[in-house]
Parts: sequence; C-alpha cells; structure tokens
Amino acid sequence: MRKYPGWENVEENGNFNSIRPGGYVAFIKNIQDDTDKECLKISYDIAEGEFKNYYMELYKSQNFWGGAFYRSYKESAISFFKGFITAVEKSNPGYKWDWNEQGLKGKRIGIVLQEEEYVPQQGKHAGKVRVRLIVQEVHTIEKIRKGEYTVKEKKLLSQTQSQTQNTESQNSFDTDNSFDIMEDDIQF
Repeated sequence: MRKYPGWENVEENGNFNSIRPGGYVAFIKNIQDDTDKECLKISYDIAEGEFKNYYMELYKSQNFWGGAFYRSYKESAISFFKGFITAVEKSNPGYKWDWNEQGLKGKRIGIVLQEEEYVPQQGKHAGKVRVRLIVQEVHTIEKIRKGEYTVKEKKLLSQTQSQTQNTESQNSFDTDNSFDIMEDDIQF
C-alpha cells in the first residue's frame, strides 16, 4: 500500500448524524421540468430544526445531493399535483401558483420522510437490499410543526425478491446499515 501524502494533516471522519424518518419543514432548492414524463423533479433541503441544511452539508462532504422527489402532472395524477401546489401556497403566504415552476424555488413545504427498501443496480452495493428515505407525503408546514402527520412503516420489497437479495447480502463483507442516499444531478 502506498503512503498517503499529508496523512498527518488528514482529519478523521466524525460521526455523521443521519436524518431519520419523520416530518420536516423543507425548502425547495431547485426545480426541473421533465416535459416528456410530465413531472417536476423537486430538489429540497431541510429548513429548520436539528437537520437544517442536511443535504447541503452532505453535498459538501460527500459530493452528492440526496434530497429530491417527483410530482407528476399527468392527467391521471393531477389531483395529487394540485395537493402539492395547495400545500406550497398555504405554506408561503402571498404565493400563488402561476404555472411557472421556477417560481417554486425558495418556497417552504412540509414533507414526511419514510424508509424504503431498494436494490441498487450499480456500484459497490449492487444487488444488495439497501434502505433509503423517500418523501412519503407533502403537507403544509403548519401541519408538520403541529405533528399532524403519520410516518408509514418501512416500504419493503416483495418477500421473494427480498429473500433472494438478503442471501446475496449475507455472502458479502458489507455490514454497513446506513442510509444510502441516491446521487442526484442537481445544479445550483
């Protein structure tokens, strides 16, 4: 093994306080409209509390952005999209949706994060069951602050798929149980 130059000056990696399932007041960092898929990709960060600026700090230290979710505006999902827009309007007094998605940047929103199992197709964890956080629901910030939300139980893979993946995981040396946050191509 080669000696790492400047080893004496390298700071040890401290304990990283991982965000947990629950309700959070967030703010919208960026919006991308995918007109082909008829959905908005919404990049967010935590606006207040223990995990304020969580994803920005994660980005600075790990070089990827993990806070993003999608809202479809297809005809079949338009009522869900309207619920999202209504929550944004009620959380940001004076803001009125004008069909300009870029106007959502900087707006606050209430989100509920839930754990979800998934199997990455690439990278060092490819083929192994992992857990990540997803935006389960969107609410007004008032509902989040009052605790008027429910965090659903972890979304599990199908039993057959999970058993196959767990067998593969047990045959590896990977014992990392931390959240694996998806890399994002967000630009600020």
